[in-house]
Amino acid sequence: MASLRPPGLGPVVGATTDTTCRIWIRAGDPGDSRSDLDEDRRTVGIIGMLGRDNKIAEAWYFRLQREFDRTGTFLIGSDVQLGFYPQDFKDQIDSGQLQGFPSSLPPEAIPVPLTPDTAYTVRCGTLTIDDPLPNAATLADWELIRRLPLIDNIKQELLGPAFKAEECEASFRTFPAAAAGQVEDRMSFLLGSCRYPGLLWKIKEADRIFGPMQEHFSDSGFGKAARYTVMCGDQIYADMLNRMVPILRADSFDEFQQRYLAAYGAPNLRGLLRRATTYMILDDHEIEDNWTQDRIHEGKLNLFNIAIGAYQSYQWSHSPRTFGRLFYYTFECGGYPTFVLDTRTQRFKDDQVGLRDNHMLGRPTLDPDNHPGQLRRLCVWLSEQQKTRGNVPKFIVTSSVFVPNDMGERIAFFDDSKPGGGTAPPKSRIKPEDQIYGDKWNSKRRDDSDSWPAYPNTRLELLKHIVDNKIQNVVFLAGDIHCSNTAVIDFDGDAAAKKLKAFSVTSSAFYWPFPFADGDPNNYVHDSRQPEQSDPFPILGTDKIMHYKSFGYSQEDNFTRLDLDKSTATLTVRVFGRDGKLATMGDGNKATPIQHTLQLAKWG
Repeated sequence: MASLRPPGLGPVVGATTDTTCRIWIRAGDPGDSRSDLDEDRRTVGIIGMLGRDNKIAEAWYFRLQREFDRTGTFLIGSDVQLGFYPQDFKDQIDSGQLQGFPSSLPPEAIPVPLTPDTAYTVRCGTLTIDDPLPNAATLADWELIRRLPLIDNIKQELLGPAFKAEECEASFRTFPAAAAGQVEDRMSFLLGSCRYPGLLWKIKEADRIFGPMQEHFSDSGFGKAARYTVMCGDQIYADMLNRMVPILRADSFDEFQQRYLAAYGAPNLRGLLRRATTYMILDDHEIEDNWTQDRIHEGKLNLFNIAIGAYQSYQWSHSPRTFGRLFYYTFECGGYPTFVLDTRTQRFKDDQVGLRDNHMLGRPTLDPDNHPGQLRRLCVWLSEQQKTRGNVPKFIVTSSVFVPNDMGERIAFFDDSKPGGGTAPPKSRIKPEDQIYGDKWNSKRRDDSDSWPAYPNTRLELLKHIVDNKIQNVVFLAGDIHCSNTAVIDFDGDAAAKKLKAFSVTSSAFYWPFPFADGDPNNYVHDSRQPEQSDPFPILGTDKIMHYKSFGYSQEDNFTRLDLDKSTATLTVRVFGRDGKLATMGDGNKATPIQHTLQLAKWG
C-alpha cells in the first residue's frame, strides 16, 4: 500500500549553482513517534517541476533515509530518477536482472541542467510504502523503484488540494553563469546568525525577523533582489539556558530533533527557507556552549555523535559537498567566491598551558599533497582566487568573529610606568612572539575565549598567507557575539601591505532577548591603535602588523544585507531590524541608520 502526502518539513532551498539546485525535505510519516521511526514503513521523496501551464512537467523519486531521520535531498539539474544511475545498471547486470549495459540510456537516466539566472518552482511530497524487510537488509534503488507507482501516474497529485503551497512548494532562481574572469556588476546577499528559540510566549518573537527577510528576494526599495542567505551558526540552541543548567538542554536525538522541527517549522523561517537559497554552517549551540573537540575526551563523545547526526540531517545535507563528508565548503555566485569554514568541530584546545597548541581549523597539515587540513585548503583557495580572479572580493565565513576582539581578550601590552597601565611588562620588554601568545600575561583570559584570540597559530598562518601572497579584498563574515558590526582591517609594513584591503562583517543575532547579558558594544575594540584599546597583531616572520577599526554596532535583533558594486568597487553594508527597517545607533534625534559603504580595491 502506498500513500502520497505533503512533506512533514521543508522544502528547503539549499546549495545552488547556475545549472543546479539542491532541495531538502523531511517526511512526516504518521507511523512515527518523534524520533522513534516506524520500522515497517519506508518513505520516498517525490519532486516535480512546475511548467508554464501550471502542471507538473518532469518529476523524480529520491531517497529519504531513516538513518538521516527520514530526510533527503534532490539536486535538480544533476540527479536523475531513483534507480537509474550508472551504478544501478551495473548492479542489475551483476544480479542477472539485466543483460548488458544499455546501449542508449533511457530519459530517466539523463540529467537535464537548469538554465542560468532563471526562476523555477517545484512541488515536493513524500510517498509511504510498506517495508517488510528487516532493518539489517538493504533494498537497492533499482529494486525499490519497481515497487513504486509510475511517477507519471501520480505527479499531478502534487497540485491537489491536500498540497498547500506553504507546505510543499519551493521557488528559487539559479545563479548567473560567470565566464572565466568575469563577474556580475552587482550582487547582493543576506547574512545573519543566532536564532534563540524563545521561551513560552516569546516563541513567536523568535520567528518574526524572517518575514521581512523574504522581501529582499525580489526587486524592491532595497535594491536588486538578493541572491542567497548565509546563516553562520547557532541555527538552533541545543542548550537553551546554558550547558551547565540541566533543564532545556538537549542530550538525546529526540531532543535535538525537536529543536530543528520547531525552528524549521516556524511559519516565517519556513517561508524564507523555501523561497530563496540558504547556506548554513554550525557553531557551538548546535552541540553545546563553547564546544571544542577536547570535550570528546571528557565524556562527551555520545553528545557529539547525537548532535552531529542531527546537524548532518538538517543542515549539512543541503549544503555543497566540496570536500566530501567534511563540513566546510566553497561556493560562488556571479563570479564572487566564498569559503565557508568549520570553526567548531575541528577546533582544539589541548591540555598544555598557554595558547601555542590551540588550533581553530584543525591540526597543522603534515602532508599537504595527500592530507591537506582545512587551513591549508583555505590558503590554497585564497591563492587560486587571487591568481584566477584578481581582486574580486573573496568571502570567508567564520562563525567565530575574526575582528573585533573583546576588550578583555586583546593581545595589547600596557606600560607599568603609567598610572593604570596594567600588570604587563613595559612595552620595550615585550617581544612580538610573547605578545601574540601571551605567555607572560593575559593568557588565561584569552585561553578562555571562544573566538579567534584563543587561536593565535591559526590567525597568524592565515594573515601571513594573505600579506605574503598579496591577497586582496578578503571579507570575513561572522555572527556569534549578539552584536552586529563592521570592521576595516589594515596592515602596517611595506607599501604592498598598506595597499591590502580586508574587512570583517558581523551579523548577530536573529533573535536574542538578553542584550543585558552580552554583546555590549563597549566590550569590543573600536580602534586597535588607540592606547586604551591597543590590540595590534604582529605577523611573525614579517615586518607586518594587523590593525582594525570597527563601527556600526547594534544589539537589536537584526540581519545584514551586503551589496557589491563592481563599477565603484564598493561593498555596502546595511543592518535591518526585526521590523524590516534599517537599524539605528544612538538615541532620539541623534539616532542614525546603520549603513556603511566600504571602499575596496578595484576588480573586474
